[in-house]
Formats: sequence, structure tokens, C-alpha cells
Amino acid sequence: MDFGFGDEDEVFRGEIRAWLGAHAGVGEDRRAWERTLGAAGWIGLGWGEGGYGNRTATLTQQVVWAEEYARADVPARSGHIGEKLLAPTLIAFGSEEQKRRFLPAIAGGDELWCQGYSEPGAGSDLAGIRTRAERSADGASYRITGQKIWTSLAHEADWCFVLARTEAGSRRHHGLSFLLVPMEQPGRIEVRPIRQMTGTSEFNEVFFDGAHARAEHVVGGEGNGWQVAMGLLGFERGVSTLAQQIGFAEELGAVVRAALESGAAEDPVVRNRLVRQWAELRVMRWNALRTLGGSVGGSVGGSGDGAAEAGAPSVAKLLWGSWHRRLGELAMEVRGAGAVVGPREWSAKTPYEIDPFQQLFLFSRADTIYGGSDEVQRTIIAERVLGLPREPRG
Repeated sequence: MDFGFGDEDEVFRGEIRAWLGAHAGVGEDRRAWERTLGAAGWIGLGWGEGGYGNRTATLTQQVVWAEEYARADVPARSGHIGEKLLAPTLIAFGSEEQKRRFLPAIAGGDELWCQGYSEPGAGSDLAGIRTRAERSADGASYRITGQKIWTSLAHEADWCFVLARTEAGSRRHHGLSFLLVPMEQPGRIEVRPIRQMTGTSEFNEVFFDGAHARAEHVVGGEGNGWQVAMGLLGFERGVSTLAQQIGFAEELGAVVRAALESGAAEDPVVRNRLVRQWAELRVMRWNALRTLGGSVGGSVGGSGDGAAEAGAPSVAKLLWGSWHRRLGELAMEVRGAGAVVGPREWSAKTPYEIDPFQQLFLFSRADTIYGGSDEVQRTIIAERVLGLPREPRG
């Protein structure tokens, strides 16, 4: 496979660097920053020629944008769930009316989204969800009741795409629908932040108590939610994976510098583990480029071998989840005994603080669980790629 960057890509890279450099260190809040990106045409690069986004870009140019953004000193994105997950899902499965209603607002940075998938007891086993959506007597809307958990940015979002059970008595993958739900419904939707052991609260619990969704905001038709939801998860592991790896490289570099400063790198076992982390990160990059080069999950409407398309996202998740978790463990080993000491005295009245290595270690404990656990990814590969017998399910 020849996945390289041509002259046009490098010109595009120069334009990106110049624009990001001019906005480095900006103090805008995240919502205002999304509008700034939208106004400059940087949202929706991979949406194709449908006229719903801003400028168009080739696959290699999308990679250039993702990597340069990850390197730049600019705010973290809060619109990526709408841009990278919902938008390609609407392009693939949505009606023309849904595309015209929602895509321009995402492209302009005007509406932010969150994802209503996981529930207590139905995280990696998404088919076990119990949130219900009952059709109104006149058929014009749905009334949603249930609970979602680990919902990133729900406290900031204007809308939530919700996987709910619309067929009474249905089980597993059957009877599910993919609904677009406005979050501004006082008394019907409650968002509760989840304080993690890192001290932060990016995730939330979301409670739906008779929340309304319009019937025309069901994507892919009633009862087809599982197909739509699985299509969305394929888009989740596209170009953004390469940007994620830029952050991984920066974290690895910090661990290497700490090992050199502390003398831990003189230990041949530690040195071997550092080299292995570096080599595996390179392998992940080339695997991601190979996958994108084959149009597997890289852009809307990717084509290729069906089994490969089913397995590629799972392979990528297995690679980076275990790699990042091992990096967190290595960061603690490099720090030695000081890794368990906080930067200041902890008390019940003062929220505790942790340093970047402690943050890395604690947060990465969940890497092999969220986004589909390792066990689920291996099952997908076994059943859909290798053709092994399905596990019995009750």
C-alpha cells in the first residue's frame, strides 16, 4: 500500500499550520471555539460533495488536518461527537430532511451533541439496553423513559442521539431505534456529572423522564436502530484515530524524558519496555493508514471486503486500548515510589490534585473497557471475520 502525502497535501498542511498558529493560545470557551472553526470552514472536511458541510478534503488531507490539530496549542474539541459520529451516520442512513436540518448546524459549530448508548448493565453489551421510547397516539412523537451513563459532554450538549427500545417486549438487537433528542427539556431530562477517581467529571448520567423526540427524527426508520448504531461505531474509529496517536506520542515522549532524568532508563527491562512502546505506536500508525487506505471506516461510504470492514475497527481498538493502559503502568514504574504521592495534602474539603502521569495511569485503566471492551472486540473478530461459531446467548 502506498499511503503518502503529495504536494497538494503539503500545501494544505501549510495553510492549516498558518491558521492554527494564528489562533494558538486563544482564550475562547469551547462553544465559541466550535463556531470559530465552523466560520473558517474546518468542520466537516470528510463529508463529501453533498453541500452540507464546509470545504471538502481528500482522505489524506483529512489526516493532515487531524494530525496538525492534535499538535497545535488550541482548545480541545467539544463538537467532535456531532462532526465525527453523528454527521457521517446521517449521511449514510438519514433522510434528506434530517441532513438539511442537522448537518449545517454541526458544520457551523452551532449545535453540540452527546451520545446516548451505554446504560447501567448495558455498556459493552449494548444490545441489552432498557431505555424505552413509546410512540404517541397520533404517531407524531415518542416519549422516552430510561437512563444512560458515561455520556461524554452531556452537560454541554444541545442534542443527544439515543438508542432506545421502541418495540414492547423486544429483546437484544431487535426492536431498537435511533432517535435524535433535544436536551433542553426541563423536568424531562436530568444530567448528573460523574466524578471520577481522576477528580474530573467529563462523563455524566442522563435520566429521561418522558422526554420527547419527534417521529421524523428517527434515523434509518423505526426498528432499525441496531444497524444505524453499529454503522456509527465504525465511523468512530476513522481518521480521528491518527490524531489520537499524536497525543499518545507526546505522552510517550514525556515518559521517556522522565525515565532518563530519574535514571530508570538504565534498567534494561525498563529500557526494553520503552522501546517496545515506541515500536508498537509506529505499528498502530501504519495499521491505521493501511486501514484508511483501504477505505475501511476512513470516510463516509467506505467500500471493500465486508469481513475486513467488520474487523478493522475492533483490531484498532484492541491495539490502542492495551497500549495506552501499559503506558500508564510504565509511567508509574518510571516515577517510582513518588508516583503514589499527591502534589499537596488531600482533605475532605479540598478536591485532590494529581499530576499528568497519575492522570494518565488512572484514566487509562478504563481504556480496555470503554468504547467496547476487549472481550467484545475479540468476539466481533471471531464471529464476523474468522467465521467461528457464535457464543450461546440467553
